Amino acid sequence: MDLLGWVVIGLLAGALAKLVMPGRDPGGCIVTMLLGIAGSLLAGFLGRLAGLYAPGQNGGFIAAIIGAIIILIVYRFFAARR
Repeated sequence: MDLLGWVVIGLLAGALAKLVMPGRDPGGCIVTMLLGIAGSLLAGFLGRLAGLYAPGQNGGFIAAIIGAIIILIVYRFFAARR
């Protein structure tokens, strides 16, 4: 159930990352939301591994948004190089 929660949070984080970083993405809105899921899972894993927050805390959503933005930046960097 925890993984499903991170997927839902990741969809929201991907949408918010798209709002924070407007512009043309090579994959569009769907790819941005999928990158948000990846950022959410990465941030959740790293945050719990570091002991920064426990499951269900608000810091997880903020970390998910930051993770989604970071993955979106990396994605845009590599997509622009092609």
